[in-house]
Amino acid sequence: MSSQNQNRSLEQAGPSGSGGQVGVRVVNWSGSDRLCISPKRDHKPENYDDLQFEFNPNIFASLEHYLPPHMLNLSRDVKLHYIRNILLRYLPENDRIWFVILCSIQQIQKLREYRLKIILNYPPLHKEIFTMDAESFFVPSFLRAIKENTEASFRSIMAEPCKGVYTFEMLQPQFCKKLMSEVDHFERWVHGTKLRIMRPNAMNKNKHGVILDDFAFEAMLDRFMCDFIQPISRVFYPELGGSSLDSHHGFVVEYGINKDVELGLHEDEAEVTLNVCLGKEFSGGDLFFQGVRCDAHVTTNTQPEEAFNYSHVPGHAILHPGRNRHGTRPTTSGNRMNLILWCRSSAFIELKRYQRDFYSWCAECRRKKAERVRLSVVAAKQELLKSEI
Repeated sequence: MSSQNQNRSLEQAGPSGSGGQVGVRVVNWSGSDRLCISPKRDHKPENYDDLQFEFNPNIFASLEHYLPPHMLNLSRDVKLHYIRNILLRYLPENDRIWFVILCSIQQIQKLREYRLKIILNYPPLHKEIFTMDAESFFVPSFLRAIKENTEASFRSIMAEPCKGVYTFEMLQPQFCKKLMSEVDHFERWVHGTKLRIMRPNAMNKNKHGVILDDFAFEAMLDRFMCDFIQPISRVFYPELGGSSLDSHHGFVVEYGINKDVELGLHEDEAEVTLNVCLGKEFSGGDLFFQGVRCDAHVTTNTQPEEAFNYSHVPGHAILHPGRNRHGTRPTTSGNRMNLILWCRSSAFIELKRYQRDFYSWCAECRRKKAERVRLSVVAAKQELLKSEI
């Protein structure tokens, strides 16, 4: 795999079993992954202390010195995935399976203990936003569309600037302000209690943002998904499990000066993604999209009709397939905070395991099928001409 393709194929986040941390969707490295014999001693390794994997974080930092030279400047997540695959290969297959299962159980238990500690001790700033109050959360136009619950009503409030990507006004300014101040309050409380906060995304190097499900927003966000996202997804994303969404990962991310300013090309560990700008003063930070792909085609070229840039507007949402490759351009001034809700369908995930091609939603699968059909027609015409001679 070329250095360019490594960079393009690595970057996707999704909830992992690592104690609430978020994993990275990557194209599998080959079985020939190896470390170098001689270390690069002047290389400064990444810090892995915030991750809770089955191996000691110090092991990853130590082995980073032995990575192939072309990998030393890649993102931490690529290096972590590469080293972890090598470490797991040293375990016999049966031991590896049980080892991973045991670690997953331990990580789930740690997450439960972490959430319980927060719920029992955290003093909310705005208690009213922890339970769903649609009238004070959403703008009237969005509520009317949801109440009518038809494709026409949804399209009346939406723009579709790129196929399968929808933008619309969604959240009231007052709710946005309260949620942002609640997140700020939570981060100050965590800092004061010396509790190590679990961040929403392992790709954000400077670790800003919080997982909302970790401090009592889980029930509210579940209603958010089921009552206000699924009706839309059922209409626009039936081929991606949009009518059977049954779990979510909700978090807030922050971008700006002295924080993360951008996020590289990636896919979300979700069937459907909702991204809503909450606000603050900022410039830059546009989202860019490069097309929906299955795992087999995640590194293929972007077609002109798939490329799209989106500028954030406070209170406005963008809804898109999680598998639509996207990233965030640099924030050039100020700070920005966004609410992200990844919506998942266990039925779709299970069905996907038994499929080899994904013509219904992967643009590259569709193109390859169309090309096969074209070549078949050409071959049939040639055979027909031969028979007539």
